[in-house]
Amino acid sequence: MKRMDVSQKSTLKRVLVLARPYRLRVLDSLALAAVIVCTTLYLPVLSGRAIDDMIGAGRVDFAAIARILNTMSLVLLVTAACQWWMTQNNNVVAFSMVRDLRDEAFDKMQKLPLSYIDSHAHGDLISRIMNDADQFSEGLLMGLAQLFTGVLTILLTLGFMLAINAGTALIVIGVTPLSIFVAGFIAKRTYVHFKTQAKARAQMTDIAEEMIGGLEEIRMYDRTDAVAADFRKADEQLRQASVKATFYSSITNPSTRFVNNLVYAGVAVFGAMSAIQGRMSVGQLTVFLSYASQYTKPFNDISGVMTELQNSLACAARLFELLDETEIQPDDADAADRKKAEGRVELQDVFFSYRPDQPLIRDFNLKAEPGQNIAIVGPTGCGKTTLINLLMRFYDVDSGRILVEDTDIRHCRRQSLRRLYGMVLQDTWIRHGTVLENIALGRKDASREEIIAAAVKARADGFIRRLKDGYDTVLPADGGSLSAGERQLLCIARVMLAVPDMLILDEATSSIDTRTEKLIQQAFDELMKGRTSFIVAHRLSTIRNADLILVMKDGQILERGRHQELLEQNGFYAQLYRSQFED
Repeated sequence: MKRMDVSQKSTLKRVLVLARPYRLRVLDSLALAAVIVCTTLYLPVLSGRAIDDMIGAGRVDFAAIARILNTMSLVLLVTAACQWWMTQNNNVVAFSMVRDLRDEAFDKMQKLPLSYIDSHAHGDLISRIMNDADQFSEGLLMGLAQLFTGVLTILLTLGFMLAINAGTALIVIGVTPLSIFVAGFIAKRTYVHFKTQAKARAQMTDIAEEMIGGLEEIRMYDRTDAVAADFRKADEQLRQASVKATFYSSITNPSTRFVNNLVYAGVAVFGAMSAIQGRMSVGQLTVFLSYASQYTKPFNDISGVMTELQNSLACAARLFELLDETEIQPDDADAADRKKAEGRVELQDVFFSYRPDQPLIRDFNLKAEPGQNIAIVGPTGCGKTTLINLLMRFYDVDSGRILVEDTDIRHCRRQSLRRLYGMVLQDTWIRHGTVLENIALGRKDASREEIIAAAVKARADGFIRRLKDGYDTVLPADGGSLSAGERQLLCIARVMLAVPDMLILDEATSSIDTRTEKLIQQAFDELMKGRTSFIVAHRLSTIRNADLILVMKDGQILERGRHQELLEQNGFYAQLYRSQFED
């Protein structure tokens, strides 16, 4: 067979490590495979003996043949039982390994930095966890069932043939390298095409996910034809890769069968001559022909297995690439839990950029006192949301410090830091579950009464009670028929329920109508009393009462002050304000 390259060997080693918890079942399967091979190879011996007991007309040893038939029945029964049990073992091992690999990949997703998620197509990540794992399991099932059995069949059959007639066996051995060469030649090319096929499949998944998620916008801008063209292009790339992969895998059997037929023909001719010369009996010739057929058949099976294993290893390699990605830098060894905060937050000389060649936040300084409401405004791309990401430690600063209660947040455990904040974003996230469960994400131990009270404060109680099952209505992952504003109200209710020490509102009311926004603003005003709050806003009408307004541009604070003070300065903030409220 083909020699594996370094990457394939590495992938195979990791697959074997993955199988370690199930080694007893694997060993059990190997033992069963050995029994199956031995009983299968014993059947031709019994057939040969039965033929030799048929010496001629009227000279048939029926008693001996009856004993042989009884033995053959028992052998067949043992073979079938072992085959069934081996299949059960292989199924358990294969699907358990895939389950473990998929769980590990999903857990890995939770530990990857946001920078990785932001820079990779979501459809590709989904394809790795779902499609590639399925392809891996299919190849693994076939490999476990046939690879060891095939190799053992070849070795034992060769041994039996040498014991019966060494000369005839040498003909089989002489043609064997040709079978190995053919199988290796084909396998060498299938891995590359199966890997290309996996990538093309992931690209199609990504396009389909984007299309379904943005279907309204696609139709609104009449981009259905363009999206369909992109999909057809990706589909064509997948077709080409699949055709090549399937072609090389499908010529395996015809190619090896041709070589196997050469082996069978050579054995038949040479064996017949030996039988005529009296060097072997007719029964032995029959056994030898049967063994010649069984000897060559595993080459077909192994070639097919190798094809599937190539695809399986290609898919496993993509999963292992995900598992090898650098995780979020762990919390410092001396990082402490912070359970409460008065709300004192300070940013000192902060620099940050997503890419080294594109600086964003530069020399940023800010001091927020407990209970202070700080609004952050500025044009799109100025760094407002980035600043929120730094406060929450979704990203770490390149230089400088962010302090909470005079403690560098890098010395706080991330989870304890994030529990200090209640955050409502412009983009809503609804999980599959009931309305109660979605609101309870803000506090898992909350009672039903507390959840309903939070929904009332968020002005969400009205539309929730109009749903089919009220608070027990099961929502799909995307919110289903809920409007953007209703989904936002549920997210706001989560924060109302959590009652955090500090608040972050990133365009929290952008999806809500003006009337509801006023009601929500009243609830927020109540919630923000005594709490340090960071409010990212485009609609400047929502931040007129803020204690401090930061006007950002190009990652720096351009102006700071209260609403009226900034208007009197007649600077950039005044321009923004007039652009919204004056013709």
